[in-house]
Amino acid sequence: MSATPTPTAAAGGMFDIDEVDVGGVRLRTFTNAPPSLRAIWDASAVHGDATYLVYEDERWTYSRAHAMVAALARQLSEVHGVSKGDRVAVAMRNYPEWVLSFWAVASLGAVAVPLNAWWTGPELAYGLTDSGARVLLADGERLERVGPLLAGTAVETVIGARAGDLPPGALAFADVIAAGGGESDPTLPAVDIAPDDDATIMYTSGTTGRPKGAVGTGRNIGGHVMNAIYAAIHRAVPGGPSAAGPPITLLTFPLFHVGGLHSFLIPYTVSGGAVVLLYRWDTAKALDLIEREQVTAVAGVPTTMFELLDEARKQGRELSSLSGVASGATLVPPELVRRIDTQFAHRAAPTNGYGLTETSGAAVANAGADYVAKPDSVGTPISPVMEIRIADADGEPVPTGETGEIWLKGPTIFKGYFNNPGATADAITDGWFHTGDAGRLDEDGFLYVVDRLKDVIIRGGENIYAAEIEAVLYEHPDVAEAAIVGMPDERYGEQVAAFVRLRDGSTADADAIRTHVAAQLAAFKVPTVVRIVSEALPVNASGKVLKRQLRDVLLADEPVA
Repeated sequence: MSATPTPTAAAGGMFDIDEVDVGGVRLRTFTNAPPSLRAIWDASAVHGDATYLVYEDERWTYSRAHAMVAALARQLSEVHGVSKGDRVAVAMRNYPEWVLSFWAVASLGAVAVPLNAWWTGPELAYGLTDSGARVLLADGERLERVGPLLAGTAVETVIGARAGDLPPGALAFADVIAAGGGESDPTLPAVDIAPDDDATIMYTSGTTGRPKGAVGTGRNIGGHVMNAIYAAIHRAVPGGPSAAGPPITLLTFPLFHVGGLHSFLIPYTVSGGAVVLLYRWDTAKALDLIEREQVTAVAGVPTTMFELLDEARKQGRELSSLSGVASGATLVPPELVRRIDTQFAHRAAPTNGYGLTETSGAAVANAGADYVAKPDSVGTPISPVMEIRIADADGEPVPTGETGEIWLKGPTIFKGYFNNPGATADAITDGWFHTGDAGRLDEDGFLYVVDRLKDVIIRGGENIYAAEIEAVLYEHPDVAEAAIVGMPDERYGEQVAAFVRLRDGSTADADAIRTHVAAQLAAFKVPTVVRIVSEALPVNASGKVLKRQLRDVLLADEPVA
């Protein structure tokens, strides 16, 4: 079955729809979608002295941000030779410098490469090497991790923000801004950028065990912006750009994640909204900021939103400025939907969006009364240019109510995986992106995500791919066999569990296994549970480990053999 709104549903003025040929595929697109990130940034200059960024006691207006972005862009272009198509990596916490760096890179027509700030040094080095990034803008923590490994990458220029001791040859962010003219001149270098030029490379892990770089274009991101505006006006999705006035959000998602960058920073920039940044999640601080800044919308993984609701109730705070509370990045418990609706007396609409890095953000949305009525559904296509297909093994639509793989199509579907045509061909068929998730559509066209076909664990909104951890486990000299599965967890949704069979005579224990993984992968990928087993792991006729059986063992707390 497919769910496809008719183009006429959005016709008229701002939401006129055309059909265009993109890479040999005919796609419905919004005629007035911004053609590039540079166009989005240029247009935001009109917001002038409105507040753009808030971090701790720092406040940044649009005017100030534009001047500093221009200063950085001029230095990157004129001094460090960055030009259209060059890859530039950004590896930081959610600091204002992350935002300025991103727009400076985008304004040059260069390709922004946001790197996961939770990655270890080797993981960061992999991202730099795979993308071929020539310049790295990073904070002190990331520089400390990856600094010793930079010699093995293509990086020629390193710019450090909020850093203490810089690596040899690295430049301080503030010094680069000053050299570019500081806040005196908002003029950007001239550049001609086409809608289908590469704009971003965002890393998303795959079942091969190595992260893959998903390439996004100006058309993809501009299409997502229009989806967000359409949803705010026509779908009652709160917090996005609309005629009701500039929104204000408390950003809990990392900017290196599509949820932080595409779903919040970019649309809020379009609308002249304010983005309140956090060093790390702190429930009590979040409540204070929501009241102090009169935040209109907040979103986060279910764990974060449950904590916010619990603390607000405990302190008796009404948080009257909120018009929307959203959750996503993992399956959202229906109980959270009910809590949002009732605790805020039906005035703050619960919202969910379903999408992936490869779809440039939410392609499907559920909000307000629809979400309360169907809290276990992620909704319907977010706008008339997006389509859903529930496909069988041959890619053909299945009947209403039957389960198949969720396929998505529209102008926001990514260009492909960077330097990986094989993976791209496997993921896209005639413009349809294979999500790897299993789902069904009901008679009203609402989508239900029922399972994951890919071998992925989602812990607190972060995707963790088993093959990557298994590859590291097999590097341990004492490991003969290993398998990674997800186990249910009330706080994070899922945790990582490892089943390990050791070589004969080995004395390694669970702590040694965790230490080994921690040395190579980010902390959130380290197994919470390690089961050392004496017998071979269960496999099917083709030799594939029966992971469902292992999960059942965990749920029953039984020995493997």
